[in-house]
Amino acid sequence: MAPMGIRLSPLGVAVFCLLGVGVIYHLYAGVFSSRLAAFRQRRKVDLRDLLALSVEAAVLGGKEVKKVREENDLKERSKGKTKEGANELLTMGDLQSHRKMYNLMRNTFPEVTVNSEERDDVVDKTITWSRNIPTDIAKKIQGGKDVPVESVTVWIDPLDATQEYTENLLKYVTTMVCVALEGKPVLGVIHQPFTGLTAWAFVSQGANVQPRSSYSLTPPKVIVSRSHSGDVKAFVHNAFGNSTPIVEAGGAGYKVLSLLDMHTSENMDQADVYVHITHIKKWDICAGQALINAMGGHLTTLKGENINYSDTPLNTGGLVASVGVDHKALLEKLPKLDSEKH
Repeated sequence: MAPMGIRLSPLGVAVFCLLGVGVIYHLYAGVFSSRLAAFRQRRKVDLRDLLALSVEAAVLGGKEVKKVREENDLKERSKGKTKEGANELLTMGDLQSHRKMYNLMRNTFPEVTVNSEERDDVVDKTITWSRNIPTDIAKKIQGGKDVPVESVTVWIDPLDATQEYTENLLKYVTTMVCVALEGKPVLGVIHQPFTGLTAWAFVSQGANVQPRSSYSLTPPKVIVSRSHSGDVKAFVHNAFGNSTPIVEAGGAGYKVLSLLDMHTSENMDQADVYVHITHIKKWDICAGQALINAMGGHLTTLKGENINYSDTPLNTGGLVASVGVDHKALLEKLPKLDSEKH
């Protein structure tokens, strides 16, 4: 007599499978939920934490900048030439500051995109965030402002005004960190290592600096680059008249600070407008734009276009920055510029 086999109908197979899935779900639902929650948590970052981290990074980099300068061990070399023919210098101050700032940002939030002016293969996992929220930030900024990490781009300048740094013109030197959200600057930090001043701003939330009480457009005092000036003086005089006072200064960060109320900083230049007509990198200007925007001011290309801080590092449209004046009226005074030439 042939042995009898057990046959399951398709319905029975389906029921059996569903029961199996149910058992597995109950056994592992907690594990799956906790891992999913952890994944979601990793994909978010609190902007107040990023601001506190950015301040710590700028100050940490500034200590390296100051140390190298005081030890007079710059080991400077050229990275190449700018479009105007000036040397782009790299010093140990730039490099050591980059290593501290970049590794601190990457070690704390490894999923966040970080762009630095310098490139280096040194990885230092020992550089960690203190988790400290500075008192002035804690008083003005509430936590819990979580944003997706993929919407964040960080720009760091480990040493702005390297040329002036080598010439010992130290008031121009800054370290900067900027956080852009979907291409728009929202957090900016500009630190002056040789004065100890740190300016920070969270757009629409608060800042530890403020605009000056008055500005002028008749004519404005215009601040421009001393090392990459190109034809900017003629451009400024063409726009505002030959009697327009022009301040030549180093460092994009310093120039932005000159537009603000910096009465606590000794020997600080003051200006009403910042103009730059040649190409400039976004790590030079992102932090400054965040500060200016937080003051109710504007930093745009010479044509009045917004600058996108989520794409390529080079801004080719020049810039004009102002606080406390009619920016549209300011733009209308500017002559047309041959972008190919500049």
